[in-house]
Amino acid sequence: MDLAFIPSPSVGVVHLGPIPLRGYAFCIIIGVFVGVWLGNKRWVQRGGRSGTVADIAVWAVPFGLVGGRLYHVITTYEPYFGPNGHPLDAFKVWEGGLGIWGAVALGAVGAWIGCRRRGIPLPAYADALAPGLALGQAIGRWGNWFNQELYGKPTDVPWALKISSDPAIGRVGGTYHPTFLYECLWCIGVAALVIWADKRFKLGHGRAFALYVAAYCAGRAWIEYMRVDEAHHILGLRLNVWTALIVFVLAVAYFVISAKRAPGREAVVEPGAQAEEGAEGDAAEGGTDGDGAEGKLSVEKPAAKTAAKATADDAAAESGADAAGESAQDEPGDQKPEDAADEPAADAKAAGSGSTKKS
Repeated sequence: MDLAFIPSPSVGVVHLGPIPLRGYAFCIIIGVFVGVWLGNKRWVQRGGRSGTVADIAVWAVPFGLVGGRLYHVITTYEPYFGPNGHPLDAFKVWEGGLGIWGAVALGAVGAWIGCRRRGIPLPAYADALAPGLALGQAIGRWGNWFNQELYGKPTDVPWALKISSDPAIGRVGGTYHPTFLYECLWCIGVAALVIWADKRFKLGHGRAFALYVAAYCAGRAWIEYMRVDEAHHILGLRLNVWTALIVFVLAVAYFVISAKRAPGREAVVEPGAQAEEGAEGDAAEGGTDGDGAEGKLSVEKPAAKTAAKATADDAAAESGADAAGESAQDEPGDQKPEDAADEPAADAKAAGSGSTKKS
């Protein structure tokens, strides 16, 4: 008796009137949005414009979907072009069947077209997008959970995946290794690894993307080996295991060769972006200076008025003192003998005080 397991959804599609809402499609769409969002943040940090990643993704995503479907149909052609096959089913992407190898390969072609139209180096764009691709894959793998597909060997571990039986497609019920969950967790780890390595070693010229590819392939090889769904075998290994090993070697080779030929990171990833930022910064600084000047003037005007008023008060006081002196001189009868003796000294003091004030 199984005490614990991961349940599978009873249905993978919910109908909203005549519109079918498929869990597999939702996972793919959410994964694309998360990948573009993270890629945009990293692109801006590298000195690019916000929105450039999304503009190029308009080319990369459709190419990736077509490439992923082509890879699946070519490597698993029996349900479509084999005996009793249905060729039109090759277009039913919502039923599952997107090969990541074809999606990345043809998606890179679409990204290359978008980059050329914007004058952007493809390796720099790939470096910015690499962790987002890994997170997008992690989310997209839950589409296999909705479709109850691509699970591993039978097991009774507490985290086993409960699969319901379906004689129509030959699916046997039971508990199996949740390989979709293994790959989801592995992809999250790959994203964290690339972000850390990129920040620590300043990876550039496509090396962050190469690290993502190599790390993903390392995990995909052992996860693919656990699966029990039908697949072509070469020398006893599943085709996708061989693909993972070959792509791993190519990614590591590119990483090493690129590090020798072009060490460091690109100084400019999007021509014109830094110039625009500098112009905006100068405009903002100019606006700040203008505001400061206005503030200064508004403060200085009251100060000037206060100084003028003080000068006027001093002049009035001085005039009053002179008038008082003249009045005293016009009334000699009021002066005392001792005052007359002190008069020259007083006049000398007043003259000295006036000369000091005027200077």
